[in-house]
Amino acid sequence: MNFSELGLNPQVLKAVEAAGYTQPTPVQEQSIPAALAGGDLLVSSQTGSGKTASFMLPCLHKLASGASARQPRVLVLTPTRELAAQVTRAADTYGKFLRQLRYISIVGGTPMHLETRLLRVGVDVVVATPGRLLDHLNRRSIDLSKIEMLVLDEADRMLDMGFIEDIETIIKGTPDTRQTLLFSATLEGIVGNLAQRVTRDAKRIQIAPSRAEQPKITQKLMYTDSKSHKSRLLDNLLRDAAVQQALVFTSTKRAADEISTALRIEGFSAQALHGDMNQSARNRTLQSMRQGRIKILVATDVAARGLDVSGISHVINFDLPRQAEDYVHRIGRTGRAGREGIAISFASHDEGRLVRDIERYTTQQIEVGVIAGMEPKLKATPRYAAPKGARSGAPRSNDKRPPYNAAPGAPRKFSNPDKPKVGFGKRPAREFSADRRPWQN
Repeated sequence: MNFSELGLNPQVLKAVEAAGYTQPTPVQEQSIPAALAGGDLLVSSQTGSGKTASFMLPCLHKLASGASARQPRVLVLTPTRELAAQVTRAADTYGKFLRQLRYISIVGGTPMHLETRLLRVGVDVVVATPGRLLDHLNRRSIDLSKIEMLVLDEADRMLDMGFIEDIETIIKGTPDTRQTLLFSATLEGIVGNLAQRVTRDAKRIQIAPSRAEQPKITQKLMYTDSKSHKSRLLDNLLRDAAVQQALVFTSTKRAADEISTALRIEGFSAQALHGDMNQSARNRTLQSMRQGRIKILVATDVAARGLDVSGISHVINFDLPRQAEDYVHRIGRTGRAGREGIAISFASHDEGRLVRDIERYTTQQIEVGVIAGMEPKLKATPRYAAPKGARSGAPRSNDKRPPYNAAPGAPRKFSNPDKPKVGFGKRPAREFSADRRPWQN
């Protein structure tokens, strides 16, 4: 199937073809016709499957077919600023031939008075993070009463970040006649509960990635003894000539700043990216990364979703993520657009359980590697649970003690029944010395 067979507006289709796309991905092939039909959708697809176009193309199709009201008609909620920027770029790419199309990205880190000024001029598409959009609602600087299409992008991530109350408050400000499209990696649990409340007779679409669509990412695991051991390994890995651009993930903002500074001292072209940076600084850093002026980006999980830089050849988890799902999104930043990628994770000797959880989630074992001369000295804890059939607390094979039941059917004996028991009231009173206090005896 080609995009020309999906029934898109000619101007939207022209923009898609100008961008070099001819055949839709599986999620686009199923979602776009269903969205054009006007019904609500619940879509489950993995990262990198092309879901942004799955909802942006139908949204632009609807905008092209109706007169502009200069009030927001399309609202897209995203969990992070980076993902909001990606969706905004998609609106610019696919809507380039639509006359008078106006869109805005409303995210934290940008001057609110500038956003307010643009909203007063009038926009058609609003791409926002829940917290900042709620600020505008409280200030009454935005009106959502004309929203025709509401998109919840990566709904599972937004709920994990604690945006459930913000999302529900925002949705109450939209008309009941809206069309709702919810995209998430999973449609179960809390996401499923939210979907039941905000959609009506929604069509459910689940896309399982085929083997051919899975990114070609080589995964490796390296055990480390300490933070200094990690730093030496990182320095060695980044000096490999095969590294085109690398994305290094840390668990804290402070670590991202410290590591990027240390790398610059060693002569690397490195910058940090985390939530404490204002939006203009983050945009400049990402633009420099895309243009190749930065070779190494040290980031927190704000870069795990929505960052699309085709030149990233290596992803290095300096710190393991706490959630296995975040690991998948992290390593998904490499091996994009059909390229091959390498993902290397550092793990301390006591993080075997985290490694096991990741392997269970991805259903594949990560190969353990070492660098000659930098082998770990400490022994890692086992990654896997006890063998099947083993019982916790079972006696060891060299335990010579008799079992609890000496004979079949005999009662379990934990004490000697012939020994007389002494109650608390029959115990002899303690005698204390006259020159000592009771608690000193």
